[in-house]
Amino acid sequence: MKKVELVEAVAEAAGLTKADATRAIDATFTVITDALVKGDKVPLVGFGTFSVSKRAAREGRNPKTGATVQIAARNAVSFKAGSALKDAVN
Repeated sequence: MKKVELVEAVAEAAGLTKADATRAIDATFTVITDALVKGDKVPLVGFGTFSVSKRAAREGRNPKTGATVQIAARNAVSFKAGSALKDAVN
């Protein structure tokens, strides 16, 4: 599902205009992103939890040349699906 399709589905389900649905979706994404940047978890009961995990620096290999390369430490976003979402999908 593309963002345009998501906007149309939300607009129809909530009885909003497409412009209002777009603003609501954009605001939701912004709030989730801002919370993750601060290092907070974002639990959405029944849907899942967004969180940030730290990945340590490590050594890797260039698959083309086989040369050893250093991979820098970084933060990674993770999502753990909630039980209601898992049940809906299965």
